[in-house]
Amino acid sequence: MIIDKLENADNYYDVVPGLERFMQFYEANDLEAMPACKIKLEGNDLIVNLNDFSGKEEEDCRMEAHREYLDIQIPVGEDEMMGWKAQVDCRDITAEYNEQKDVEFYADKATAMFCVPDGHFAVFFPWDAHQPGIAPGKKYRKIIVKAKISK
Repeated sequence: MIIDKLENADNYYDVVPGLERFMQFYEANDLEAMPACKIKLEGNDLIVNLNDFSGKEEEDCRMEAHREYLDIQIPVGEDEMMGWKAQVDCRDITAEYNEQKDVEFYADKATAMFCVPDGHFAVFFPWDAHQPGIAPGKKYRKIIVKAKISK
């Protein structure tokens, strides 16, 4: 997992697939003004989801992990709390891996909680189970970038 300011994203181009291409797109477009949508920057290998998001209470946010894609999550306009746990330590599966949606859900509790402020990003690799969306009462734009990883 990585968390940092968007202005430091270039420090991670060599370790986060798709981040450099996304940042080029991000800097050339006003993603806050665009309508909520899905944008395929590189076919199914790099997808940008612009979501108008309603934050939830911690107990209503599920722990999730992916196998084929990493997530780059960017809250816009509001801070968002997120949880993290090593995926290999997750034991309480609530929804088996869905290959089509590339997600598995867990009832496990996070071992670390942290804030991702507006202007920052978090990267979750397949070995990072994560619990996004903890922002009770907040409505905000959220950018979720899905980048296919090589195996």
